[in-house]
Amino acid sequence: MTTFDVVLQQIVNGLVLGSFYALVALGYTMIFGVIKLLNFAHGDLYMVGGFVGFLALSAISSVVGAGWGGVAIAMFMSMIAVGCLGVVIERVAYHPMLRAPRLSILITALAVSLVLQNTVLALTHGQYTAFRSDFGFGGINLGNLFITYNQMILIGIAALLMIALELFVSRTQYGRAMRAVAIDKDMCQLMGINVSAVIAITFLIGSALAAAAGTMAGAYYGSVWYFMGFLIGLKAFTAAVIGGIGSIPGAMLGGLILGLLEAFGTQLPGVGSEWKDVFSFAILILVLVLKPTGLLGKSEQERM
Repeated sequence: MTTFDVVLQQIVNGLVLGSFYALVALGYTMIFGVIKLLNFAHGDLYMVGGFVGFLALSAISSVVGAGWGGVAIAMFMSMIAVGCLGVVIERVAYHPMLRAPRLSILITALAVSLVLQNTVLALTHGQYTAFRSDFGFGGINLGNLFITYNQMILIGIAALLMIALELFVSRTQYGRAMRAVAIDKDMCQLMGINVSAVIAITFLIGSALAAAAGTMAGAYYGSVWYFMGFLIGLKAFTAAVIGGIGSIPGAMLGGLILGLLEAFGTQLPGVGSEWKDVFSFAILILVLVLKPTGLLGKSEQERM
């Protein structure tokens, strides 16, 4: 395999990995943008999404099969279920704390994370659960490079979800309301915008995107585990900060950059895959030093 083939292969691997990071990072950045909360339970919603997708595929595979069609339906069902779970969490745990000090709601997010994680731990006894899908091994050859259809479909679905979110935020009434609430929540209330509904919709969409990523990751890697949301939650948060937390295009860019960086970093001489986490947090430190607001973030002026 030539150097050019290796570069192409790592671009594909980086885009697959970056797609997972970007979808989860979008939830982080949307929720932070609207209510200024670092929702540390968001990675666990990704994990719950993987398990719900597994259960949905197990229930429907005898009818529609376990190929990409079945996985797509399971992913859609998981997005609905986990999106509703995100709204319930917001109503029960976060909504009563919106006027409380930031530290209180941050601790609440950590508590929600532990509840979700330990609930799944108790149900699965900490065992890996095989996510049996029937993707096949087809693909296309580009010289010495072989790209599977699964990788192309996965990247395509992630791209469609991100485009749909961008259109929703920029073209719809609720999307414009979300941007307005992110700028000044109190003024929006005075103008008659239902801020509570906007926050609920933000959690619904962010949680659904995390569930989509969890289902696709489970099907792609072949298993789900109660602790799978912890590390990707940290990585997605890193991606959101790199892109500029609060910026939707920034979260997409940060996720893809992180995925590509990890893919290429593991190809350096003398460096193995166990070093990929080092690259993630090293680039985070570098970005925070050189551009604290992130690549696409904007500085905010404190108002008295």
